[in-house]
Amino acid sequence: MAAMAATSFAAAADDPVSANTHAPAYTADGKLILPADYREWVYLSSGLDMSYNPKAMASPSPMFDNTFVNPESYRAFVRTGSWPDKTVIVLEVRGSTGNGSINQRGHYQSGGVQGMEVHVKDTVRFQGGWAFFSFDDSAAPAKQIPVAEACYSCHSAHAAVDTTFVQFYPTLLPIARQHATLSAAYLEDTAELLESPAK
Repeated sequence: MAAMAATSFAAAADDPVSANTHAPAYTADGKLILPADYREWVYLSSGLDMSYNPKAMASPSPMFDNTFVNPESYRAFVRTGSWPDKTVIVLEVRGSTGNGSINQRGHYQSGGVQGMEVHVKDTVRFQGGWAFFSFDDSAAPAKQIPVAEACYSCHSAHAAVDTTFVQFYPTLLPIARQHATLSAAYLEDTAELLESPAK
């Protein structure tokens, strides 16, 4: 009996879905519940005033985005170069300032969260496997962003790994290269960038 229990525990430890204590949670009507402890998850990277739209206007003060992923999915990615089912990636947006304390140059993050987006892999629930949810400045459960919105097609057309922008996560991109899990679309984008004349 003890041997069977140990075997079951070992199997669960090897299965990131079974062992995922941070899997996405939903309300009865299908809204995503914001993970309360996401800031205790694995930090992936921060971007400064990033936009995927060439016509986007720069904000008066640069905006930071911080990206976190549930630890079980991070460990699975390190092992395989791919995201397992029930991956949850949280991106929070914060404002910035350059005036404060002893700072003389550059910007640092300031104030509360001004917006939040969550990218969820749930292959049973969502067509295509992934879905986006926007929490704006509220922690109330959020409805799925409609699949017709541009975020889906943009991620599908340009993401480095499994519709996620691993190309902006410097600790994960080398792992994806090592496991040869980079998407054909991303490799094509990279080749075109290298071939383009310097501007």
